[in-house]
Amino acid sequence: MTLQLFRSPGPLRGLVALSGSKSISNRVLLIRALCAEPFPIHGPADAKDTRLMQSLLSAKGEVYDAGAAGTTFRFLTAFLALQPGTQILTGTERMKQRPIGVLVDALRRLGADIQYMEREGYPPLRIGPPTDFGVNNNSISISAGTSSQYISALLLIAPSLPKGLTLTLEDTVVSRPYIEMTLQLMQQFGVQHVWENDAITVPPQIYRPQEFRVEADWSAASYYYAMAAFAPEADLGLKGLFAKSIQGDAVLAEMMQAFGVETTFTGDAARLRKAPGVVPPPVFEWDFLKCPDLAQTLAVVCAGLGVQGLFTGLETLRIKETDRIAALRAELQKVGVLFHEMPQRVARKSGKRFFLTDGKAQFPAQAEFDTYEDHRMAMAFAPLAMLAPIGIREPDVVEKSYPQFWEHLTELGFVIQGKD
Repeated sequence: MTLQLFRSPGPLRGLVALSGSKSISNRVLLIRALCAEPFPIHGPADAKDTRLMQSLLSAKGEVYDAGAAGTTFRFLTAFLALQPGTQILTGTERMKQRPIGVLVDALRRLGADIQYMEREGYPPLRIGPPTDFGVNNNSISISAGTSSQYISALLLIAPSLPKGLTLTLEDTVVSRPYIEMTLQLMQQFGVQHVWENDAITVPPQIYRPQEFRVEADWSAASYYYAMAAFAPEADLGLKGLFAKSIQGDAVLAEMMQAFGVETTFTGDAARLRKAPGVVPPPVFEWDFLKCPDLAQTLAVVCAGLGVQGLFTGLETLRIKETDRIAALRAELQKVGVLFHEMPQRVARKSGKRFFLTDGKAQFPAQAEFDTYEDHRMAMAFAPLAMLAPIGIREPDVVEKSYPQFWEHLTELGFVIQGKD
């Protein structure tokens, strides 16, 4: 199925009630599962991944299917290593191509019984009972240069291990704000830690139940910031966002100032405003190491406005729901924009990998964008409908994180029609 999208030119005005943060929701759900007593969670993400996480954490079967949910699979790998009996953890064919070896190796060094059922280093997994888990060893090192979710998974179960856990981070830490989010949430539920140099120590403790409200998702907000950047004028409210956030993606408000989108906060909402006549910058440069989920949106913003984007910190994009770098390259090319890696000499001594968006989106005919079973591809490209009619293939992929996305766009004046 393909959705046809278009919005008539004109100011962007309205109020959108964003769903709760999936990242926060999934972490708090795991904390609740490790608590001795349940507690209410208000405003959790209304996302397929979050509903699946909640369902699997309360399941009592032998086979757990995480589908395409990467966070869910990684968190469940650690959680099930603590549970009695033997369970099988599996997922979609794409999930079976996403590496899990870094986390499994770390859990095995702690004494967990985990076996690969098919290809070494990849799902599905057979996870045995925690006979020696955390008994003989509570200090390990882990590469921090691939996915912060491996680290968060280990930290979340750390207080439940017999001797706690000391985790030494090796290499450059990617997505550090997500690790900080995990530790802040653990602290809200009574679990203390010490982070000195490269080592995080979590002594054995118990999570203390308490009522919790989930703040809205800043990565979901990025799509509306993109719309505001494309609009000739904007005054848009996003409910559920706060000036003080534990989400690393909250840097978005600062980031989008370059495109003339200013943010103020009133009560429980962010107000996005863009004045008429704003001229976009010729170049936009950003290191996405701490906020990789914003990279797709900003690549599309640069393409739509004809801004040359120079991006670094995209190391984790190849192991997401799809290879997001390859997907961006293929889809931006449909509107005449290049997205490519710069020669290594550009990095000089920094060692960073630079990616460049070059050109301004052209729409000689209606472009139709593939989504690669990736919710962020669908939502990142949708704002281009502010500039010209476009098509989004397999639009139901947004169910993964933001099921109301298309409905909310309709409320903002987008004309949306389905085509099989």
